[in-house]
Amino acid sequence: MRRPVEGEVHVHYGQIYVETDPDSFGPGLAEAFAGQRAGLCGAATPGALWLSTGLHTGEVGFTVEVHEQAPPLDPAWEDVVEVSFRPVSEDSALVEWAGEDSWQLDLEETDYRVRYCAKGMDQASERDTRMDGEPQLDRYLLQFWPAPPEPDRVLKQTSRIADRWHRYARELPPPPTPAERAEAERQARLAQETAEREHRLAFERWDWGGRPPSQALREVGGNVRGVLEFDPALVHAIGASGPATQRAVAAFAARRACEAAGLAALDWVADARPSTAAALRRRRPHVADPGHRPAGPGQDRRPGRPAGAPTLPAARDPGRLHAAAPGGGRGRGGPGGSRGDIVGLRLRSVRRCVHHGPTGPVPADVAAAHGPPRGDRRRRTRPAPGGSRRGVRGRRHVRREPPGPPRGRLVRVRGAARVTRP
Repeated sequence: MRRPVEGEVHVHYGQIYVETDPDSFGPGLAEAFAGQRAGLCGAATPGALWLSTGLHTGEVGFTVEVHEQAPPLDPAWEDVVEVSFRPVSEDSALVEWAGEDSWQLDLEETDYRVRYCAKGMDQASERDTRMDGEPQLDRYLLQFWPAPPEPDRVLKQTSRIADRWHRYARELPPPPTPAERAEAERQARLAQETAEREHRLAFERWDWGGRPPSQALREVGGNVRGVLEFDPALVHAIGASGPATQRAVAAFAARRACEAAGLAALDWVADARPSTAAALRRRRPHVADPGHRPAGPGQDRRPGRPAGAPTLPAARDPGRLHAAAPGGGRGRGGPGGSRGDIVGLRLRSVRRCVHHGPTGPVPADVAAAHGPPRGDRRRRTRPAPGGSRRGVRGRRHVRREPPGPPRGRLVRVRGAARVTRP
């Protein structure tokens, strides 16, 4: 026989416990005594014991004994009950209320018979609380020994408080069977998973402006969230439109971004017609590694400067171009402009383009960004000296002035890109 606990322990609310499940917080009162006839030691929950005391708060005498066989019953005890118990792990302990203190019991994972003996419960219940220096009123003995499972029994009853606990236990409904308990746990798990899924979907709807996104929108990269802040309905409309409309809108947005960044005067930007492949080819150097090809050749050859020297170094962060936008890049719209600049992308024109589709009337802004119709393309040559461009259409030579602002060279001033006249 060994005694892992001997002396005094502190109780709150007339409770102390034996716990063996490290993942559990212990059973509730009704759950611990459901289906029993004995009300002092609740063993209805696997792996746990609920032990009731007469004293509400304070120190009580408490001893735990582990025997190899059933010990004889001492007639000095006033109230005695027996229950069957099996630990669910080797981590067994006597635990005070709220886990304030504990004592290891070192029980094996086998079937035990448990005898719980009490003395002085009525006197302790009447006192309710024991202060420091006051005499001990009640004491308890908890004994374990290996034995097959048996029904719980009341071996001796003397105190009124023990009788009240016995009547309470007998009025409770029987505990659920193992199959019913497993089904209840499964239902609770399914309910939790359903609630979590509904929460995720509700958050996604809120995040996307009140409606769930399509799978295509979920897979889109880039600054989709920035446009959502201004016009969620437009984002969903673009996602539902066809590829031709999406390319037209992308061309319009690319042109406006270049204008906001001060890059529209560069030849390689002004000459670009944003078909999907060309737009991707021109965009890639801005987000490539520093070792990749630079953004574009220099616009002004100075004496001693090699041809094709980069004006803007390639950068991992496309936000460098953001500094060229009005406001010095203080906005949250990403490269090419601040929040006000994004609003300036003329979302109304984009909405009309999405509404009519690629075959309907195209707004002027989108048409300018997308270029002239395919049948009206003019082959262009390098600008002639004097600031004019010459195009050839059939056999007739056409002379016209270059569109847009005067050409210039791109320089960097304190981290910001500016276009200056020659």
